[in-house]
Amino acid sequence: MCGMEYRLKKGSVYEGKVEKVDFPNKATVWVTDEDGQKEKAIVKNAIPGQTVRFCVNKKRKGHCEGRLMEVVEKSPLETSPACPHFGKCGGCTYQTVAYEEQLKIKSAQVEKLLSEVVSGELPFEGIIGSPVTEEYRNKMEFSFGDEYKDGPLALGLHKRNSMYDIVPVTECKIIDEDYRKILTCVQDYAIEKELPFQHKLSHEGYLRHLLVRKSVKTGQILVDIVTTTQIEHDFTELINRLTSIEYKGTLTGVLHTFNDSLADAVINEKTELLYGQDYIEEELLGLRFKITPFSFFQTNSLGAELLYSKAREYVLSGGFGDVAGVDDTGAASAVGNSDAAVTAKAAGNVEVQGNAGSKPVIYDLYTGTGTIAQMLSPVASKVIGVEIVAEAVEAAKKNAAQNGLTNCEFIADDVLKALDNIEIKPDFIVLDPPRDGIHPKALEKIIDYGVDRMVYISCKPTSLARDLVTLQERGYKVEKCCCVDMFPNTGHVETVVGLHRKDI
Repeated sequence: MCGMEYRLKKGSVYEGKVEKVDFPNKATVWVTDEDGQKEKAIVKNAIPGQTVRFCVNKKRKGHCEGRLMEVVEKSPLETSPACPHFGKCGGCTYQTVAYEEQLKIKSAQVEKLLSEVVSGELPFEGIIGSPVTEEYRNKMEFSFGDEYKDGPLALGLHKRNSMYDIVPVTECKIIDEDYRKILTCVQDYAIEKELPFQHKLSHEGYLRHLLVRKSVKTGQILVDIVTTTQIEHDFTELINRLTSIEYKGTLTGVLHTFNDSLADAVINEKTELLYGQDYIEEELLGLRFKITPFSFFQTNSLGAELLYSKAREYVLSGGFGDVAGVDDTGAASAVGNSDAAVTAKAAGNVEVQGNAGSKPVIYDLYTGTGTIAQMLSPVASKVIGVEIVAEAVEAAKKNAAQNGLTNCEFIADDVLKALDNIEIKPDFIVLDPPRDGIHPKALEKIIDYGVDRMVYISCKPTSLARDLVTLQERGYKVEKCCCVDMFPNTGHVETVVGLHRKDI
């Protein structure tokens, strides 16, 4: 093992075989040294069965980490990549792996992770596959930069293992043709006009990001150009070029966002509308949602329908009766311990039976644009959504009104603070926190409500596992759980967990 003797040297290059990959993309690679001793290192972005070459970049007692340099021998699981950018771009990990195998890998990773923290046998229902595996994204954030130091301007995604180099991704397979046309148009324009990109070290320059959203159901497209304020530039010509493109969808708006922050992220300090409207509309399970540039919305619309259907199924099985009068919209592939494929449910006419005919008060914490809250509205007497992003809350209110839902209330505040000020108490709580999970103090307040059941939706299983430890210590038991693959070809996955109090 790479431990006390520190046989694997920092900065040295080694070759070994990948034994397994744990979430998130942490491969265990075994190396045989000159003395025939086997040692291991953790290497990101490798696939089970590969032989890889890596450089040790981190060492501490009992632990080594390496940076992947080259795949020496492919895994038996691999086929040819569908995307010419694979291997350079840092976006996809599993593109050379058949989709059914991807699902098995992700399912096994999450099942192993949760089994280590859940008391007793894990009631794992397997994984639901995405309805589409290519061109599934409804949002992309591209970065301006150069392909290599002092190279020409490029617009695309970050190169794997690099914070600076940019890979132009004009043939990216997880976005559709309209994204690729916009990407090419904006990059050509920026090069022609000799507009400088902002350098990350000096923070000098103008162009930062290009944000594109496109609705799957309506085809509406929103483009947002993100720059610093260091230059004044008129984008009229670019707008003319963008509006002259023949799209599969429809360009409904072009925005200009100003961002002088030091963080390498899209931060809205000021936004101007240059053309059309500042939102698109998407449809999920019969409901319609307005999405602004900075609203949180699941990036795989068709996958989101399966995710929210599963979450609602867990809510409805939690003591509030069965779903009646809901039509099937189609079956999703299920891999793992489930006995049958999981069927997506339409929002439709939902009738809740049981619990003496009463309807529960539901908290939807970390509600975003209120998607889950509105999905649950028909089965609740009242749904209260809490979200820290004020813009998202405004969108949630408008969406609920547009959908004719009168029993939804949305609060713009941090969950930790908001819970002290809500007078009506919940019968059921839905949790859908950001990647880092729930703040420990907020989790304690949530537990103190003493509701019989909760549903926890997580985009990062490691954060979920940490929070489940606390929930179990405070009297909750995992009733059922499953995965929903919202991000084909990547190492990411959503997890849904149903919990109930141990004393019920």
